[in-house]
Amino acid sequence: MKLDRIDVKILYELQKNGRVTNVELAELVNLSPSPCLMRVKKLQSEGYIEGYSAQINVSKLGQTLTVFTEITLKNHRQIDFARFLAAIEKVDQVIECHLVSGGYDYLLKFVTAGIDEYQTIMERLTDLDVGIDKYFSFVVLKSPIVKAHMPLTTLFPL
Repeated sequence: MKLDRIDVKILYELQKNGRVTNVELAELVNLSPSPCLMRVKKLQSEGYIEGYSAQINVSKLGQTLTVFTEITLKNHRQIDFARFLAAIEKVDQVIECHLVSGGYDYLLKFVTAGIDEYQTIMERLTDLDVGIDKYFSFVVLKSPIVKAHMPLTTLFPL
């Protein structure tokens, strides 16, 4: 499926508000409702839209701790990366994991109940011997900008 600028605009609007009605969405992208709905269904069937979810205000539930962690592995064979990832995938508190270039191998984002839980997780990971050579932790004090959507219309101008 080849996307056009209207498809990208539909995706952009849906990621900002997944609960928008088809009529409202059609207005936002300058289509009539029927063709708009057909495009949304096509985007879903082609896998461009993977699902819909609610954005939870976690601070309303209680206090959390966000930590970015740089991880360097001891070895850099394919099996070492696979072993590390297999262990990390099982940690619910890891909400992002990125293989990066530069002075370390992975950048992880943890959200935990507090520093004790984070430290327990890191101790468990190092005790499991999943290939971690060293890690550096960066505790988030404040997040003044957090966007839940990508700038699709500027990333993919059609």
